[in-house]
Amino acid sequence: MIITRHFIDVTDPDGSRRRVHYRRAGSGRPLLLIHQSPRSSAEYEPLLERWAPHFTCLAPDTPGFGESAPLPHAAPDVNAYADAVFAFMDAVGLPRAAAYGFHSGAITLITAAQRAPQRFSAIAAEGYAVWTDAERADFAARYTPPYTLMPYGEHLTWTWSRIREQSWFFPWYAADDAHRLPRAHDDVGHNHAMVMDVLAAGPSYALGYGAMLQAPRDLPAPGDPTPPVLISGYDGDPLQAHIDRLGDLPPGWAAEKHSSPAGTEAAALAWLQARAEPGFPLPRAPDDEGYTMNQLHWLGDRGAGHVHLHAPGSAAEFAHVRGQLTLDLPGHGLSVPEATDPELILALLAEGLEPLATAAITRITGDGASSMLAARLAEQLRVTPDPIIPGPWPRLPDLTPDRFGSHLTRAWSHARAEAAFDPWDAPGAATARTIPAGALDPARLHRRALASLRSRGANAISQALED
Repeated sequence: MIITRHFIDVTDPDGSRRRVHYRRAGSGRPLLLIHQSPRSSAEYEPLLERWAPHFTCLAPDTPGFGESAPLPHAAPDVNAYADAVFAFMDAVGLPRAAAYGFHSGAITLITAAQRAPQRFSAIAAEGYAVWTDAERADFAARYTPPYTLMPYGEHLTWTWSRIREQSWFFPWYAADDAHRLPRAHDDVGHNHAMVMDVLAAGPSYALGYGAMLQAPRDLPAPGDPTPPVLISGYDGDPLQAHIDRLGDLPPGWAAEKHSSPAGTEAAALAWLQARAEPGFPLPRAPDDEGYTMNQLHWLGDRGAGHVHLHAPGSAAEFAHVRGQLTLDLPGHGLSVPEATDPELILALLAEGLEPLATAAITRITGDGASSMLAARLAEQLRVTPDPIIPGPWPRLPDLTPDRFGSHLTRAWSHARAEAAFDPWDAPGAATARTIPAGALDPARLHRRALASLRSRGANAISQALED
């Protein structure tokens, strides 16, 4: 089953426009999936594969997470995030749909159903939280401190430890025996995926997370209209116990406890299959960003005629110039396919450009090692190639995730050195470069480190081109 990625521009209640990134899979009746904080829709990829045979699954990155722009509010509450669900539904052409949410996603959907029950045919809410006043006060003081980007990357060490210990204790900052969790782990891959989502969110992390931790119990009053809702939780999830806090449920609602995540998933699927309704999402993509054939991410002007490729280890956002069409290489930035063989990369790029470019391509350029890719692609497309930038081309440091998160600090150190020296790994008077304005700004360094961490196989590409 193919999962595709998309962008769409939505209109918020104040009339402002905001860009949303989402994943789509399957066919049939539409199903909206709202992820938990601080994740992105990436966490739903395994679920999308399992549920795609049953639904047209639409999973947006919630505002400020993943690749979706944040809300235009200094301190948005859960109502603002619920309204963002409606803005997305409006943009993709869904007046009504079934929906699934986990943890923060469940909180958002229950509030959304309270605000506009007619928009949902059914909701499955897994791990719905009913906080006490004392918990909300404690969370407000300690759970989501401001996420400050530090010049030397100190926030990265905090981020790794914070996510690593989230499976050990709840709340994460209550590191004592009384707050241990039964499903503690030190899964590097899982922790790295969560950390990457936090890094993508950046300062928005605390806003979206904090709004969910202050959300009230938002069940409809007796007699109020409501869609059918299933609330569930599995053994080991600290929010399973919140089912006992729900109180009396409205007609058409149900609450269930299950022994495993598989049990809650099966119950949610059955609930939604019995109640989902037909619908036909027909979104319109933006004109200046999106995904083309092979799920390659692009930025810029499709009719520019000038295609530019960033260097291995970077991303389109750092190479894009107005009046150009810039693509993320395979295994880089937001592009989905993995490839390190130059011939495969060239094939993917050529296939992606064919439906993407709306004007004749007259020039193809590239940074670093990608200048060779650009020259070979130009020859393939019968365009006069630009000169190749001579090697050897710089490599990234080893950014293999490890259980202590040291790969994060290596990425940050590389970003700082790259701004000051060329090549970055040979600092000295002879290699000093003029530091561009803003190059050492923490926000820019943060995005550059994130781009390096997303660059899967960058060194292998450069090596293959040199060989």
